[in-house]
Amino acid sequence: MPQSWMKLIKLLLVPAIFVLVMATTGCSADMSNSYPLESVSTKDKGQTSRIYRAEDKTVPEVAQELADQKQPEEISKEDTEHMFLVYKDEIYHLQKDADKPSDTLIEVDSKEYVRQNYDSSFLQGYLVATIINDIFDGMKNNSKGSYRGYSSKDIYQPSTGSYHTPTEKEKKAAPPITKEGTGSITKRSATKKNTDGSAGAGGDIFKKQVEPSTGSTGKIIRNSDSSSSKSSSSVTPKRSSIFSSPKSNSPPRTKVGGSGRITKRR
Repeated sequence: MPQSWMKLIKLLLVPAIFVLVMATTGCSADMSNSYPLESVSTKDKGQTSRIYRAEDKTVPEVAQELADQKQPEEISKEDTEHMFLVYKDEIYHLQKDADKPSDTLIEVDSKEYVRQNYDSSFLQGYLVATIINDIFDGMKNNSKGSYRGYSSKDIYQPSTGSYHTPTEKEKKAAPPITKEGTGSITKRSATKKNTDGSAGAGGDIFKKQVEPSTGSTGKIIRNSDSSSSKSSSSVTPKRSSIFSSPKSNSPPRTKVGGSGRITKRR
């Protein structure tokens, strides 16, 4: 009896181990689809900045993917050079790579890093005043930094910290920013739903959706009665019924007989 139980356990363990190995392999494949971490900068007091790379994708394309994955509190207007996505504790700065224009760099900065390094006048071209005042605590252009993003760090250098290639420990500590090919954008509307599942024209979140025409047609029937005036242009409904017989306008016909009555033809 014990031997039969051991055989049964072995038979169950073999497929279980196989499924576990396959699942682990699948997770590794999914991780490889994440945007790779390319550079990091860390400093005291929560000043962190991480740089990811999106190969062969434009800034607006990456912005749409990130907004799909995680809804931002604020997003800047569409731009091919720089775009910003504002979250509760972080700011995503998307920028075209100057060395490889076909790629987009995704800079994930803590708000403290932005406060201590960025040029607030540069941010005014992309973010609304309320967001900037919140980041800089209402200092209004009193920020000392001149930094404008990783793509131009050699010209506009950050005030604190420096970027370096991430170690294996830093790669594990930094979560992948997103995975390609996941999520969908849903148009929030209380009226007619978009049947193609896109957020706007062509599925773009930055373009407004144009509702198609209903294509309904109508027909106007004018009165053709001979008694109507030729100059009249009024529209009258057609007066007809399947239960009424047409009336004749011809004179009554007399019936020859002894009674002398005149009967009207029906």
